[in-house]
Amino acid sequence: IATTVGEVWNTQTPSKNNVYVLDQGMHTVGALEDLAPGEKIYSCRFMGDRGYLVTFKKIDPLFVLDLSNPASPAVLGKLKIPGFSDYLHPYDETHLIGVGKDTVDAEQSLVDSRGLDFAWYQGVKLAIFDVSDVANPKQLYCELIGDRGTDSPVLTDHRAFLFDREKGLLVLPITLAEIQGPKTSDNQYGEYVYQGVYVYDVSLQDGFKLRGRITQYDDGGIFEKSGYYFY
Repeated sequence: IATTVGEVWNTQTPSKNNVYVLDQGMHTVGALEDLAPGEKIYSCRFMGDRGYLVTFKKIDPLFVLDLSNPASPAVLGKLKIPGFSDYLHPYDETHLIGVGKDTVDAEQSLVDSRGLDFAWYQGVKLAIFDVSDVANPKQLYCELIGDRGTDSPVLTDHRAFLFDREKGLLVLPITLAEIQGPKTSDNQYGEYVYQGVYVYDVSLQDGFKLRGRITQYDDGGIFEKSGYYFY
């Protein structure tokens, strides 16, 4: 079980992240506590003797966990990259697909005025992680979709994620937001211009290759009438 205790923005008592191993009688037999203080868990995946945990506040640490000894779970390695993964999916035994958001560090003036070190969410981010070297996990590929405001149901519901390893196909529902004209700030939202699915060819040799998009709308004018928020 992976848990976050406390609130990320509580500077007096920073949040903590923990992993607990329970036996069939629901008794705690192992614990790994106080991971990434001041952050919270965004995604977690348990795969046999390994566990993978993503926490976030400003930078995304991907933790690789050793669960082979239930009484003594341990951190084997970690990777720090911009953005975060809301969902982790196994590609194979040594590779993971992550789906989340890209991020950009907030301006120092805002950090100083708010007394908080934070980042602005941007578009949807796809990543392939290589965890074959457990002490040094790597990001092999990264694909960014849209600007700030772009979203996907996959970020909150894993059932929206469709992956066929045999065919090398990945399908994601996307609501696409794009900035029209020059970008003026990192917290600028794009305008909604598309909703449908993105179809990718996925491989460890070439990463993500967009095969095409499919939309349920025949009339693109629906986005012109949607206003600022579109659901």
